[in-house]
Amino acid sequence: MKPSNTCWRAIGLMMLGFVLMATSGCAGVRGRQTTTSVVDYLYPDARDPVAEQGIPMLTLPMRVGIAFVPEKVGHESLTEAKKAELLERVAANFRTLDFIKSIEIIPSAYLTPRGGFANLNQIRTMHGIETIALVSYDQTQFTDEGMASIVYWTIVGAYVIPGEKNSTHTMVDAVIMHIPSRKMLFRAPGVSQVKGLSTPVNLTEELRTDGAKGFDLAVDNMIKNLAPQIV
Repeated sequence: MKPSNTCWRAIGLMMLGFVLMATSGCAGVRGRQTTTSVVDYLYPDARDPVAEQGIPMLTLPMRVGIAFVPEKVGHESLTEAKKAELLERVAANFRTLDFIKSIEIIPSAYLTPRGGFANLNQIRTMHGIETIALVSYDQTQFTDEGMASIVYWTIVGAYVIPGEKNSTHTMVDAVIMHIPSRKMLFRAPGVSQVKGLSTPVNLTEELRTDGAKGFDLAVDNMIKNLAPQIV
């Protein structure tokens, strides 16, 4: 007697169960992190530095610069074009304020890794600014392999594609420094979380897209947190 279609389907389900068990047994979590640090940039040789806060003598209206602090070589997450786009969104909020005379986006090439205040003084002289907003970031992307397998039923049975759960956590932090006095005027963080699902074929593209979205959302959140500080 030939097995019925119901029997074949039951056998298929059993085989599918074994496949999924094997897939989940091989599951693992991969992580990728890119980070920059204002502390490492401003105080490269200090142990546990704390920025001095206060309100120094300011010349109003102010000329302000804004820049991303440098990444380590080979650890770049953002293109220069993307940095300029994000910084322009932040700068637009500053330009509406009466005490801001101008705000200039400083290209990354002008900032030296671990350059400290010596580097900022060079930028101050070159661009005619006294205050600068330094933006740093920390982005971590996790890929949980094999825990979200995608199952397609075809005319010949089950077809399993291992899926991957992606989670992107992003934090950006703006620190506004008065260069001559080396005092921090204020700071504002921004955070975001992006969840996605991809197959191994488009994993790299999906993570890149999620990463860009993570920065967009985190900067939007940072701008909201900046508003009470600068008004």
